[in-house]
Amino acid sequence: MKDPRIEKLAKNLINYSLKLKKGEKVLIENFKLETELVTALVKEAYAVGAYPFVSIKDHKVDRALLMGATEEHYNMIADYEANVMKDMDAYIGLRSGVNINELSDVPSENMKIQGNTVGKKVHREIRVPKTKWVVLRYPTESMAQAAKMSTEAFEDFYFNVCNLDYSKMDKAMDALEALMNRTDKVHIKGPGTDLTFSIKDIPAVKCAGEMNIPDGEVYTAPVRDSVNGTLSYNTPSPNNGFTFENVQLKFKDGKIIEATANDTERINKIFDTDEGARFIGEFAIGVNPYILYPMGDILFDEKIDGSFHFTPGQAYEEAWNGNSSNIHWDMVCIQRPEYGGGEIYFDDVLIRKDGRFVIEELEALNPENLK
Repeated sequence: MKDPRIEKLAKNLINYSLKLKKGEKVLIENFKLETELVTALVKEAYAVGAYPFVSIKDHKVDRALLMGATEEHYNMIADYEANVMKDMDAYIGLRSGVNINELSDVPSENMKIQGNTVGKKVHREIRVPKTKWVVLRYPTESMAQAAKMSTEAFEDFYFNVCNLDYSKMDKAMDALEALMNRTDKVHIKGPGTDLTFSIKDIPAVKCAGEMNIPDGEVYTAPVRDSVNGTLSYNTPSPNNGFTFENVQLKFKDGKIIEATANDTERINKIFDTDEGARFIGEFAIGVNPYILYPMGDILFDEKIDGSFHFTPGQAYEEAWNGNSSNIHWDMVCIQRPEYGGGEIYFDDVLIRKDGRFVIEELEALNPENLK
C-alpha cells in the first residue's frame, strides 16, 4: 500500500524545496536503497518535465573505500563525481542507514582525505554554490532507536516534521531575519555558558524547507575574531561516527583556545584539522516546533525548538565571515527549562528566554504558532 505521506514529501521536495522546472536535471543520491521515496521523486520529477538521475550509495561500501583511502585515489573519485555534479541543475541527498556509527573506526587521516577531495571539489565548490539542493534523512529502525521511539511512532514524528507548512514558517521568520540583520552584539547565557560576539554586517539567512528537510533555523555568522567567553553544549555531537558529549569550548578573540569533552584528545584533533577549524563559521537559532529532543542526527538536532547552534569551521557564502575550513560541525545547545534554560540578548535586549521568544515581533516563531 502506498503511503500518501511519502507522495506528499516528494511533491514538496520537487515543487517547494527545489522548484524544479521543465528540462532541468536532478541528481537523486540515495545513501540506502529506499525505493518508495526514490520512485516517488522520479515520478514527480517527470511530472514537471525534469530529468531525474539516480545514484545509490551505501555506508558499508563507503567504509571499505575509506579504510584504504589515498589522496591519489580520492582525487580520481572527486573528479568522477564532480563531472556528474557540474552537469546537474539540482540535487537531492537522501541519507539514511542502519548503523550511524559505520564510519567510527575509519582513521581520521582518511576522513580528512575525503573532506579535502570529494567534500571540497564536489560539494563545497559545485553542489552548494551552483545547484538547487536539498538534503534529508529517510526514517529507519536505527533512527527510531536513536530517538528512543517505536518505529511506527518515529515515522509519524518524521512525516509531521518533514511535511509541516514551511511556507508559513518562512513568513514567520521574516522578523527574526530583519532583527539579526540590524544587530551588532549577541550575548548568550546559560548553565556553563557566558558568550559574547558580534554579528554586525553579516547577513542573516532564513531556512524554511528549501535546503534541509526537516528545517527550521535562521543563521548568520559571528564576526570572526569577536567571539569571547565559554560555551557548554548540552546535546550529543556526532562527528565521523563518534558521539561527543559534555563539550565545552573557551574562546578568545574568536579562537577556540580550550576544548574539553568525553574524549578531549579526539576533539582537539578535529579542531587541529586546519586553522579555520578553531574559529566559528555559523550561529543559528532553531525553531522547529515538532523537534524537541536530540537524537544524534544533526539534520534534526540543529532545528530543535528553543535551541541554537554554534558551528566551528567553514562559513557559508551567504553569511560569509571570512572563515574557511574543511570542517563544518554544527553543535547544539538547547535552552528550554528542562535543559537548564538560558537567555539570548541582541544589543542588550532579551529576545529569547528559556527557549521562548519574549518580544512581540518574534512571537510568531514560538511553537504553538508554527504548528
